[in-house]
Amino acid sequence: MIPDWLQILSFISLISGAISALVIAWDEAKAPQHMWIMNVVWPVVALFGSVIALWAYFSYGKLAAHSKMHPAMEKGETPPNKKYTPFPMMVAKGTSHCGSGCTLGDIIAEWLLFFVPVIATWFGWKTLFADKIFAAWMVDYFFALVIGVAFQYFTIKPMRDLSVKEGIIQAIKADVLSLTSWQIGMYGFMAIAHFWIFADLLGTTLEVNSVEFWFMMQIAMWCGFVTAYPVNWWLIEKGVKEKM
Repeated sequence: MIPDWLQILSFISLISGAISALVIAWDEAKAPQHMWIMNVVWPVVALFGSVIALWAYFSYGKLAAHSKMHPAMEKGETPPNKKYTPFPMMVAKGTSHCGSGCTLGDIIAEWLLFFVPVIATWFGWKTLFADKIFAAWMVDYFFALVIGVAFQYFTIKPMRDLSVKEGIIQAIKADVLSLTSWQIGMYGFMAIAHFWIFADLLGTTLEVNSVEFWFMMQIAMWCGFVTAYPVNWWLIEKGVKEKM
């Protein structure tokens, strides 16, 4: 049985994330990011990052607003986001950029499987896997990868002035390793939540249509951030991913 305190905590956490995302989206409507894709990235990150994402956006994200970037670029000056953002925070932004694709992919995949469960059978449920969660992870990864590569494409292509083909190739290089390392952390925690916390300790099932599931997913995204951060540090240092 799920305790009341966990339901309340889950509800508060999800509401906090939603409000943080709305605040960022409202501010972006008045002062859009220089790269349009970041107008999507920041609110999505806030869905799990909550007030921490809110702090990061107003402390460093707004440095990349078009109103601040464009004048500096016209004068040939170093853009404020690269001038005033410390490298560890650049890595955090790059990691979050990847995480936003994972977040959107997981949201779409999980609800799709909830409403159309037969899709899980196409990915091995009841044939390869006795538990639906393993097939769900495969669907999650597929959607996260497609969206993540798209996000990287719309970041790398304009910054490097690449052709469509080269932009896709570079986006794949930048995102596959980063996204995979993120999903490892996310899957790891969701396995703990699914098999231990809810099945063993609480004696219940963690269902997609519950606030507890999405609260666990918020925590899982933070675990993904932790496992993807060092990978993004390496990718940015090697110039595979752009400094943000």
